Amino acid sequence: MDSGTLHCAARRYLMDRFDELARAYAKLPRQGRRGGSSPTALRIFPRYQVVRAMLLEVERLDPDRLPGIDGLAAALDRAAFSAQSPFTDPPGGPIQAEVMADERGLFSAAVERWIAIPDLEAEPLGYRRVLTSAESSDWRARLQARWGVQATSWHPMLPGPVPPGVLVLTDAAVQTRAGIGRVRQALRAIGARRVIELREDGLDYLLDLDLFVPTYNGAEGVWSDDSLDWVLFASHEGTVAFGGVIARVLPTVEKNIDDWRWPGW
Repeated sequence: MDSGTLHCAARRYLMDRFDELARAYAKLPRQGRRGGSSPTALRIFPRYQVVRAMLLEVERLDPDRLPGIDGLAAALDRAAFSAQSPFTDPPGGPIQAEVMADERGLFSAAVERWIAIPDLEAEPLGYRRVLTSAESSDWRARLQARWGVQATSWHPMLPGPVPPGVLVLTDAAVQTRAGIGRVRQALRAIGARRVIELREDGLDYLLDLDLFVPTYNGAEGVWSDDSLDWVLFASHEGTVAFGGVIARVLPTVEKNIDDWRWPGW
């Protein structure tokens, strides 16, 4: 087994487990979900929050520079028992502490099982890594200098008129798989391969283009790459703005671009 396989197995397990728990929570009656007030909600909500925290820790590891199997196994075990977020620390009560401890143990046990399988197989996953705080700060500074991005906000949310050459669409343009695919196609045409994603909640990533989803997810987002030749911004007001070369290339891919233009300007 190589480290890449073990890392993919860990990521896949946590991603699938998060999705499973989030779906279970979403099926609860709305009144029971509010504040995690029902007994069932108290046992589900903390679980998917601690799984999310563990996934973030696992994805701080660089898939291109993983340690050996022993070092990686130790790092995964540390993630199992030390990963925290504002939703996990403090736990909130004895029930929440119990279920989070159980979820941590499930992941740690899974890592032990995988290590015992010499020919372990795991479905490959695209590159995705959580940026360090220094990297995040550097990217924010670079995007401000090049494009005038303010923290993680850009046009049309900034004061004043939208500059010429900025293409602003409604977010409906990227709410479907086909719409996202057209944006990826345009970026691929201009040579983009890995994308920087900066979010207003501070969860910033370097990720493969195939994992790039330019939508508002509860946190506004800004995207670019090392070239800084383009920038993209998804706002909480239902807009997606494109600047630089992507604003010129996207209309050649999306033939009905006028159908998606934001009517605010």
